[in-house]
Amino acid sequence: MATSLIICGLTCCLMILSVLFYPQISFRKIRIDSYWLITLIGAVFLFIFKQVDWSTFSSVLLSDDAINPLKILVLFISMTLLSIYLDHFGFFRYLANATLRRAHTSQTKLFLYLYLTVSILTVFSSNDIIILSFTPFICFFAKNANINPLPYLAAEFVAANTWSMALIIGNPTNIYLATAHNIAFLDYMKVMILPTLAAGITAFLLLYVMFRKQLQAPISGKAEDIVIKDKMRLAIGLLHLGICTIILVISSYIDVEMWKVAFFSALSLFLCASVVSALRGEVAVGLTACLRRAPWQLIPFVLSMFVLTISLKENGFTALFAEFLGEKYPIASYGIASFFTANVINNIPMSVLFCSVIENLPAVLQLKAMYASVIASNLGAFFSPIGALAGIMWMSILKDHGLHFGYGQFLKIGFSIALPTLVISLLVLQLMF
Repeated sequence: MATSLIICGLTCCLMILSVLFYPQISFRKIRIDSYWLITLIGAVFLFIFKQVDWSTFSSVLLSDDAINPLKILVLFISMTLLSIYLDHFGFFRYLANATLRRAHTSQTKLFLYLYLTVSILTVFSSNDIIILSFTPFICFFAKNANINPLPYLAAEFVAANTWSMALIIGNPTNIYLATAHNIAFLDYMKVMILPTLAAGITAFLLLYVMFRKQLQAPISGKAEDIVIKDKMRLAIGLLHLGICTIILVISSYIDVEMWKVAFFSALSLFLCASVVSALRGEVAVGLTACLRRAPWQLIPFVLSMFVLTISLKENGFTALFAEFLGEKYPIASYGIASFFTANVINNIPMSVLFCSVIENLPAVLQLKAMYASVIASNLGAFFSPIGALAGIMWMSILKDHGLHFGYGQFLKIGFSIALPTLVISLLVLQLMF
């Protein structure tokens, strides 16, 4: 066990340091994210030192059950591509602009409308895409309107990482934990809708109390004019996302796996868009751009973290961790433990690890621990920058726009908003059971 713990521990520490201080490796014009490269090297060392058996790992990749990481990756990347497509043709930017127009000169209204818009969009798309789409727009608008962007950036980030727990598709951690326990789309929603509502309302009220004084000044700038140039392609994207979501809701009743629904929806979208381009005599430039923006780096990252988790499981660590957490209060113990673990090793590795830890619980307690870990994997994203990759990307965007948002400022929001929201949502989850 010692060798496995050392390699896994060192890999996670180096990954955190790389994310904080050296997020990318540049070679000529090529840029590579360092976090997944480090986890890949760690996984290779586990194979070299025979802490993981190749046959065990390959059997997981070839398995037909829900925990197969390839199925989970296909599901997440396919849903992300649907959102990226809509973003490429200006859908999210158009809605953000419409939100700004409705607020007129009131910062309080703008704060509320922005929070509601991000919340609704996150439920049906992806929290990462919403953050990447809205953040630059908020930065530009705040600069032109001569207002402090921090309240809106915080509202956007908190909303995206709170309402993302409403549906399975909102976050890759939801997808991983829920599908690993064979939770159907609708069954997941029935349990998580009330904890999400409680968390969303709590987070908004705390955000408003934190920034209410800054929201009193009027807005002097105006929203820019944004026009959807290609309404047909956008309509095709919205239609595919809508149909995909509906089929996901009923997937368990028609006995179709969710990854297949998402994959064929994305494939159909790209085929339809290609046909439109061909009929117009155009090159499908937008599709190429969408493919380039897809989070392909998650493939080696998730697979490498799978290797680390298999190593810890095979060497008895996950069983010991489960014994330490106990069985008496699974929602509280697993919710709190996974929340802070996510802010040590990131929420995706945490989900992979806790999936194996939860397996050691009696069947009647596993669902409670799983849902508690889902909540923590989402809310942990705005406790510290390490909590989720979205936090690192978010801070990088702010830096590019000349906005300083330090580790201390992030933790201030984390302690003031993330912790109370976690407690409230876990209490509501307890009432659900």
